[in-house]
Amino acid sequence: MPDADWWKALWPDPESVLRRLGIDFGTTVVDLCCGDGHFTTSLAHIVGGMGRVTAVDLDAEMLEKAQVRAHRAGITNGTIRWVECDACSLQDIMTTAPDYVFIANTFHGCPEKQKLALDVFNTLKPGGQLAIVNWHFRPKEDTTVLGQPRGPATDLRMTPETVMDEVLPVGFRLHGVIELPPYHYGIVFDKPKVS
Repeated sequence: MPDADWWKALWPDPESVLRRLGIDFGTTVVDLCCGDGHFTTSLAHIVGGMGRVTAVDLDAEMLEKAQVRAHRAGITNGTIRWVECDACSLQDIMTTAPDYVFIANTFHGCPEKQKLALDVFNTLKPGGQLAIVNWHFRPKEDTTVLGQPRGPATDLRMTPETVMDEVLPVGFRLHGVIELPPYHYGIVFDKPKVS
């Protein structure tokens, strides 16, 4: 996990990124593979007292760092629920269907991407959304942050099309692809509403 300084250099305004992806006040959101919580705190600010955030990570140390970050940001009112578990166990830990699942900078490393997408699909409420933020498929040496190459190895990076190849077959529909300069894109999928 990279240190907070370069996350801040790469994502100086995480709240604006999340708003561009369609997250708004009152939304119930899962921050899947939340890491040290760089986006988690901003999610809690956006959804406000009417929404809820479930922050999920497999790494207890990362969850602890995320909790400290949230506490320092003044989020102590129970807006965030912290859960240590595998990303593919989402259905097992959610008591109500969320509106939105957000996953940043980790989908490329999931060994069973379609299984993860299916678990998210089955967990979301009808009309819910999944957003995946990924590094563009560019050589790692071309994606520098604070003067050093950052991000996953070049061969792990995914184009929006390869993400769609994993996610669309489980039942999602493409909502849109959003450029997130300098090195990322966000791809948003919709779970169809029940007709």
